[in-house]
Amino acid sequence: MKAVNWNRPDDSFSAEFFDRNFMQIWTEDEVPLADDIGSWSQLTPEQQTTYKRVLGGLTFLDTEQGAEGMPLISLHVESSQQKAVLGIMGMMEHIHARSYSSIFTTLISTEQIDEVFEWVEKNPQLQYKGQYIAAYYQNIESKLDLYLAMVASVFLESALFYSGFYYPLLLAGHGQMVASGEVISLILRDEAIHGQYVGTLAQGIYEKLTPEDQVYADIEVKQMIKDLYANEAKYTEDLYSDIGLVDDVLAFLRYNFNRAMMNLGRDAAFPEEPINSVVMNGISTHTKNHDFFSTKGNGYIRTVNIVKLTDEDFLFHELGDVVIRTIS
Repeated sequence: MKAVNWNRPDDSFSAEFFDRNFMQIWTEDEVPLADDIGSWSQLTPEQQTTYKRVLGGLTFLDTEQGAEGMPLISLHVESSQQKAVLGIMGMMEHIHARSYSSIFTTLISTEQIDEVFEWVEKNPQLQYKGQYIAAYYQNIESKLDLYLAMVASVFLESALFYSGFYYPLLLAGHGQMVASGEVISLILRDEAIHGQYVGTLAQGIYEKLTPEDQVYADIEVKQMIKDLYANEAKYTEDLYSDIGLVDDVLAFLRYNFNRAMMNLGRDAAFPEEPINSVVMNGISTHTKNHDFFSTKGNGYIRTVNIVKLTDEDFLFHELGDVVIRTIS
């Protein structure tokens, strides 16, 4: 057994991903969720039901990623530095899951919350994709198995989450449920680098597979997309038919499956098509501008390089003569 030595990098990217994950750490209590109470009361019962179930489904997926996905993949990677990055990502998945519960607590009663989680346990599409993904995580015995588990993780992080993200992003883009939408934006920022990192690891493993295993992996990846997309289409129909958004969400889902394939270094699985511009703006991980006192904003990062001020910092000789005018 060896201690992790960050002074000798195991690869050219893990240290950067470690820093990026660390700087993005956040908790849900930093977002003023109570600001959404008025907006919530203005939604129709159908909209509220969709919103609640969307968050319930997202909680389910984050629970799987935090409890099994990141820990089991981490167990089978050889690099201690890569294990460290995956460990931070697993921690953030638990923060994501808890953040949804904070939204629930802010907006609805305990009885309604229980109904949401009962729906999660009984929804056949949610249970199918949870078991489908978990099977890859729980059966890692070879490099090929590890590669396919990483592919499953990327599909979950970079595609399957997004059928759930669609509605909060759409509402927030129209000025509704903005605080909860900001939580989604913070989660999106995390998931973006999770998919990139695990996808990068997967590409490295794929290159080391035998030609025969690569052929098998290619076939398996295509089947995974077919199975997961078909299930997600049914899930989308179940979630969004009452509010008329099924076709828009499916187009968004196909777009994100293509992003997942890009993270894996593979060609797109679906042709390009137009996506709702409000939602596309919402998935941008670039900094959003807000009133500093009202909403945290997804551009928030933790300060890690702190330099003390000295007297010399206030010597401005290079500015030359400065004329000070007094206004009376």
